[in-house]
Amino acid sequence: MYNNLYMPRKVPAFSSLALLLTVNALAVASNASTETPPTKPAITSPNFIFILADDQAWNGLSVPMTKGDDSSKSKEFHTPNIEALATSGMTFSWAYAAHPKCECSRASILMGRTTTSLNAPTRSSTKWSAPATESLANSLKQCNPAYRTAHFGKWQWMQTPTSMGYDSSDGITQNETGDSSDASDPKLLFSMTTRACEFVSQSVKDSHPFYMQLSYYAVHPKAQALTETLKKYEGLVGGGRRGDRALMAAMTEDLDTCVGKLMKQLQALGIAKNTYIIYMSDNGGRTGVLNGGKGNLGEGGLRVPLIVAGPGVRADTYCTIPVISYDILATVLDLAAPKCAPAKGIEGGSWRGLLKDGDQGTITRSIDRLVWHQPVELDHPQSAIRKGDFKLLYEWDTHAVQLFNLALDRGEKHDLSKENPELTTKLQSELIAHVRAGLGDNAIAELESGVKQEGRKRSAPQPKGF
Repeated sequence: MYNNLYMPRKVPAFSSLALLLTVNALAVASNASTETPPTKPAITSPNFIFILADDQAWNGLSVPMTKGDDSSKSKEFHTPNIEALATSGMTFSWAYAAHPKCECSRASILMGRTTTSLNAPTRSSTKWSAPATESLANSLKQCNPAYRTAHFGKWQWMQTPTSMGYDSSDGITQNETGDSSDASDPKLLFSMTTRACEFVSQSVKDSHPFYMQLSYYAVHPKAQALTETLKKYEGLVGGGRRGDRALMAAMTEDLDTCVGKLMKQLQALGIAKNTYIIYMSDNGGRTGVLNGGKGNLGEGGLRVPLIVAGPGVRADTYCTIPVISYDILATVLDLAAPKCAPAKGIEGGSWRGLLKDGDQGTITRSIDRLVWHQPVELDHPQSAIRKGDFKLLYEWDTHAVQLFNLALDRGEKHDLSKENPELTTKLQSELIAHVRAGLGDNAIAELESGVKQEGRKRSAPQPKGF
C-alpha cells in the first residue's frame, strides 16, 4: 500500500518516509491499546420473569392469598422463598386463571384474550382468531426491539415458541416431558432453572432487557421430588386424586427452591431492582374452601395464587381487585413501553395502577367483565361471567343458571338467581353474546344441542348445584 501511494518502486522498502509512516502507525496502535474501551449502554428498560406453576391451587403456598385468612394458605407445604417474594411485593387475593385447564389458559396468556374471543375453547383448537404477531413476546419486541425473550418448560400447543416470538425455548413440550428419569432433577425443575439462569446472565452480558416465561411442570402429577426434600414430610398423609400428600409437599418445596435460586441470581447480577417477577398458576385445584376444582368453572378451578414484585411495586401489600391471567400481556407492555398500545383485540388490562396503589388503583380493560368457557370434559358445557361482586354460571344444553355474590359467598353455596331475576337475565345475555361473538353461531348451536363435543367426558367434578 505504501509502495503504491508514496514511493517509486526502486526506493528501498525501509526508506525514511516508510519508516516514519511505520512509526506513526505503531504509535497510533499503542495509544489505542491504552484507551478505555467504550462501555455498553446501561439497561434502563425493566426485565420480566413470569413463573407459571402447573395446577397449583389457590391455597397451595405457605403465603396466604387473603390477608389474615389462614384458609387461603397451606399449613403443610413450605415455600419460604415465595414468602420472601410476597414480602417484597404484592399478593393478589382475587386472581383468576383464564381457563380451568392447562392448554387454553396458556393460549389466553400468550395472546391476551379470553379463550372464546381467541377461538381457543379446547386444546384441539387450531384456528385462533388472532395472528402470532400479536402474541405477548412478539408485541414486546415490536415495541422495543432491544428485548430478548425466552420460554422454558411446558408448552402444549402446535404453534412453536419461535412463531410466538421467543428467541430461546425448549420447543413444543407436553405434560409427559416433565416426568424426569433423573432423581437429582425431579420434574426437570433444576435443569430448567439452570437454563433460565444462563439466559438471564447472557442477556445481562449482552446488555439486553429480557422477558422470560418459566412454565414449570410442577406441581402437576405425577409428583416427583428430591429424596432429601421428601424426608422432611415423612408422616404427612392423604392426597386423594392428586397422589401422595408428602410427595406433593416435597415437590412444592423443590419448586420454591428454584424460585429462590432465580431471586439470588438477580441479586448477584445487580438487576433485582429492575426486574419484575410474576408468580402465578395456570389453573386452580381443590382447596377445601372454594367450590369446584380443576376442569370446571367453580372458584376452585379458576382462582389461583398471584404475587408480583419489582420496581415501583408496593412491598408487603395485598390487592383485592379481581385480575385475570389474560391481563399479563397488557401489563408487560405498559411497564416495558408505556407509549406502545396493545393490539386492538387485546381484552386484558394493565396492572400498573394496582401495583402502585393497591386497592386505590384502577384497571381498565376493553371489556368490563371476566369471562370463562369450558365446553368439554364435563356432563354439560359451561360458561361463566363475573361483573363486580357477582358471578353467573351457565349450562348451555340445559340452560341451568346460578348467580352468586362472591364478596359474601366465596364458596358459591347460595344461588341468588331467583332473588335477582333482572341481574340474572342481564348477565346471562351478556355472557351468551360474548361467547357467540367469539365462537360463532354454529358453535352456539352445537353447545345448545346437547351433542357430545370432542373430548367431552366427566373427568372433572362440576360445581355444586349442577
